[in-house]
Amino acid sequence: MTDNDIRYIDARPFAFPFSRDSIGLVVIDMQRDFLEDGGFGASLGNDVSRLRAIVPTVSRLIEGFRAAGLPVIHTRECHRPDLSDLPPAKRDRGNPSLRIGEEGPMGRLLVAGEPGTEIVPALRPIAGEAVIDKPGKGAFYHTDFGPLLQQLGLRQLVFAGVTTEVCVQTTMREANDRGYDCLLATDATESYFQHFKDAAIEMIVAQGGIVGWACETDTILEAIHA
Repeated sequence: MTDNDIRYIDARPFAFPFSRDSIGLVVIDMQRDFLEDGGFGASLGNDVSRLRAIVPTVSRLIEGFRAAGLPVIHTRECHRPDLSDLPPAKRDRGNPSLRIGEEGPMGRLLVAGEPGTEIVPALRPIAGEAVIDKPGKGAFYHTDFGPLLQQLGLRQLVFAGVTTEVCVQTTMREANDRGYDCLLATDATESYFQHFKDAAIEMIVAQGGIVGWACETDTILEAIHA
């Protein structure tokens, strides 16, 4: 970025610098298996209504990036139908009512191509928007996410989605290690546990933004449309 290209978003711990030519939105795992009853999140005993509550804000953020002509990338956590990319350490952990790959009300849980894996209708990708299917928590692991970011020329990434402390924070940390500037939209992300979300945000912005920046959706939209 040259000095003439740089704009700023009012964020914690200090203003987030960006260029319109190199900023994009990454929406993590806003899929039915995590947000709806009968999905994997509910099988773990979680209150999925907490995650559904952010859908209008995430939608507004997505529409704002689309209106500004800026890239939007979606991710989905899911596995191959033969589960060859599902390690036993992930499959067997915990005590859910249904495990990954088992049949639920929306098909096999967290399996690519099943109804539960689909992004909720209100946030459905439009033509031209990339969807990254990822077998792990982070979007870089065993995916084409990294090459896609390079192809799009992105260097600053705004993050939304679920859950804050797991897949969102993991991807932000992976991106930070690869040299990307990362900004979390704090009201467009959520956890099944409020204290986990709060702690994750504090970890991200601590020590001068050791992982990245954080602010609310309205602040981001105001800056990208200025």
